[in-house]
Amino acid sequence: MWHRWRSRVACERGSFTAELAAGLPALMLLLVAGLTAVNAVGTRVACVDAAREAALAAARGEPGTVTGTRYAPDGAEVTVTVSGDRVTARVRAPVRTFGARLPRLVVSGEAAAAVEPGAPGPVP
Repeated sequence: MWHRWRSRVACERGSFTAELAAGLPALMLLLVAGLTAVNAVGTRVACVDAAREAALAAARGEPGTVTGTRYAPDGAEVTVTVSGDRVTARVRAPVRTFGARLPRLVVSGEAAAAVEPGAPGPVP
């Protein structure tokens, strides 16, 4: 009986190492994807906040693009358009991915505001 148990243990020797070697790349890929997703969500929230500030500033008659750039993440592109009594701001920003060979992600946020009565006029 002792002999059977001993041969079974010898047969399974190193199996944990093999399973770890097979599963570790998948675990690392999952970690990189998760960190990139969290970074993308944070960048998207910052884009929406910057777009909101840009639209509100332009609706008050202040330079909306300058205000949006102040609140936007690094490397973001801020555009403010005025059509009638409505101001729309859009902020697009690249997301830093954790991995050199991963495709570049770009997220955006958009906000609109009505031109405030009595304001000197919207400024993009």
